[in-house]
Amino acid sequence: METSLARDLMSDEEWAFHERFILAARAPNGRKPLNHRLVLDGIFWIARTGSPWRDLPEEFGKWSSVYRQFRRWTLAGLWEQIMDALNESGLVPATLQMIDSTVVRAHHQAAGAKRGTPRQAFGRSRGGFTTKIHLRVNGAGLPMRSDITPGHTSDYLGFDLVMGDNLPEPAVLLADRGYGSDNVRKTMEARNVVPIIPMRKSRKLRVAVDRTLYRRRNLVERCFNKLKNARRVATRYDKTAESFLAFIDITSIRLWVRHLST
Repeated sequence: METSLARDLMSDEEWAFHERFILAARAPNGRKPLNHRLVLDGIFWIARTGSPWRDLPEEFGKWSSVYRQFRRWTLAGLWEQIMDALNESGLVPATLQMIDSTVVRAHHQAAGAKRGTPRQAFGRSRGGFTTKIHLRVNGAGLPMRSDITPGHTSDYLGFDLVMGDNLPEPAVLLADRGYGSDNVRKTMEARNVVPIIPMRKSRKLRVAVDRTLYRRRNLVERCFNKLKNARRVATRYDKTAESFLAFIDITSIRLWVRHLST
């Protein structure tokens, strides 16, 4: 007797949330749509297991069809649209926000995309290929914006990437000392945001930090941990930057939906 590999499928409530975005993203004169719920479950299965597309169980449909639909939705900006809608919904307070970054190892088969490795957010080191994920989260520890750069990139660049979007502004921003530059502080203060960032040990001029509030920065660390439960995020297998970032957004969306349903 064969055992189904299709577990952790969407609930009816989760599918109802995604369906309205998928229907809005459809081309008006395209072919008759596939079973989009099954296709989306197949994409979620790939994200969770980290398996190659060719290993997608047949119960989700033909792997090449699921992959092509994933690329269509990715290039159409579907995942970003869903994330924007969640951030703008006001369902979760965003007065307190946190930013941080983490480096993930890239599988050797991820190399070889067109336009070169730097443009696809690969960094080279003695440890191999790496990609850095920059993340901005709200006070509930849910992702608001993510971006990727080569693994050796400074956090200062990541700050500009995740804080430059038109998202709800925080009243307080928590970050570790990797973001403790004068430029970051001045940028936040100009936006009427209070930066809670420890000073680097080399800085002579010290700025006091509210340690009680700063302890809540662990929410962004916990968010990274939840994102990396998706093996397609914990290790980079994708050749293109947009596909890898799509899996980060997909996993982020599922965290949001499950949080809102509890």
